Amino acid sequence: MKPLIGVPGRRKVGSQVEGFPKPLDVLEMDVYLADYSRGILNAGGLPVNIPLDADPADYAPHLAGVLLTGGADVEPSNYGQDPDGNGGYENERDRLELALLAASLDNQLPVLGICRGLQILNIHTGGTLNQHVPPHSRYDVPTSATVHDVIFEPGSCVHELFGPTTSVNSLHHQTVDRLGADLVVTGRADDGTVEAVELPGSDVLAVQWHPEMLSANDPVFGWLIERAQTR
Repeated sequence: MKPLIGVPGRRKVGSQVEGFPKPLDVLEMDVYLADYSRGILNAGGLPVNIPLDADPADYAPHLAGVLLTGGADVEPSNYGQDPDGNGGYENERDRLELALLAASLDNQLPVLGICRGLQILNIHTGGTLNQHVPPHSRYDVPTSATVHDVIFEPGSCVHELFGPTTSVNSLHHQTVDRLGADLVVTGRADDGTVEAVELPGSDVLAVQWHPEMLSANDPVFGWLIERAQTR
């Protein structure tokens, strides 16, 4: 059987979607970007969209893995800071994803974090973020454009997947500041920015770039499905 991979989304209302019928402006909807699901499907898994109203503890026993996706900034009170005025926050999503990560670790599920997903992992383990690093937010080029290299630590999971280096895109404006407990940095950009972290002893990997926008067959998706199948 194909492994079920939980994927959280974002909540919007009808007025935020161009072309949505006007009478439905106030209706809530959960939005899931298709590239994440395509990455899971192409690697041999089945994506399961998890709504914001769900209790992750109810989902975790039925899942074989979890993908924490990119998106809005995590509200800084989650890591003991005040907002600096440069972010937009989705508190209900923060609540869901931090609980989903906790339930995933409790159930020993493989976890792949992408962009915000890396930041959620760092915060969950007691780390903090640099709230605004504008040069990393490269919306001046196509999302599939690679703009810098990442150098990987020998012996790490990402080194096994990509080799010593790979070229990546960059769509984030926040970066890891204090590293979370027990996490290990396994990939850095040329300027030293943390680009990949792993949790030794667990099938937990997170990257700061957006592999789903580079290739639907990116090796991180294959890693997640392989680990989910093994479990």
